[in-house]
Amino acid sequence: MEDLDELLDEVEKKFCSNVSVVSSARVGSSGAGRCGEDPQTRSATKHKAPVSSVTEDVDAFLEELLEEDCSESSQLKTERFPKGTRAEKKPSSQSGGRKCCPVFLGGSSVTNGVGTVTSKRSCDQLRCTSCDFRVLMFDDCEWDLSCDYLFFRNNMPDRQKLRAKLKKRRGLRAYACQCSWFSTLEPTDLRDRPQLRWVCGKHQD
Repeated sequence: MEDLDELLDEVEKKFCSNVSVVSSARVGSSGAGRCGEDPQTRSATKHKAPVSSVTEDVDAFLEELLEEDCSESSQLKTERFPKGTRAEKKPSSQSGGRKCCPVFLGGSSVTNGVGTVTSKRSCDQLRCTSCDFRVLMFDDCEWDLSCDYLFFRNNMPDRQKLRAKLKKRRGLRAYACQCSWFSTLEPTDLRDRPQLRWVCGKHQD
């Protein structure tokens, strides 16, 4: 019987010590195991628990930082590119005013205004898409045949200097930008004059 008791004691010490280590790690500082522990095992358990808890705290802290970074970046993108910005931004052609369609030129007797198929008014809001200058008009005048590109290049948009090449001609109207010039008496559709890169710059109502 003594041999059996010794064997049971040995088994109890061997297996109960392992159980006490696991249970003490779970219960933390208050957890004394069901079976006896030696001081070395207890001290090792006390050191292991704080390390694991610190690791968990660090992991949780990093996860919070990542979540904050993600939320801030998404908010920043929303502020930079608000929803519907592109849809709300209207083309300049639709932001007010009316355009001639088609665009007409005309003599001094032709009424200025918005030109249409039924109302051939002379456009007085012309702009050149080539030199990006506003087209100037001179009533009852026409350009002299000696006009050339350099003359308009050097003198545009000074009306006084441009008049040096104008001739008085009742009923006509002279047009010019920095790169092109034209004189007409009757209403003229710009589609018939492809060399003139002039477009209507919109008429304010």
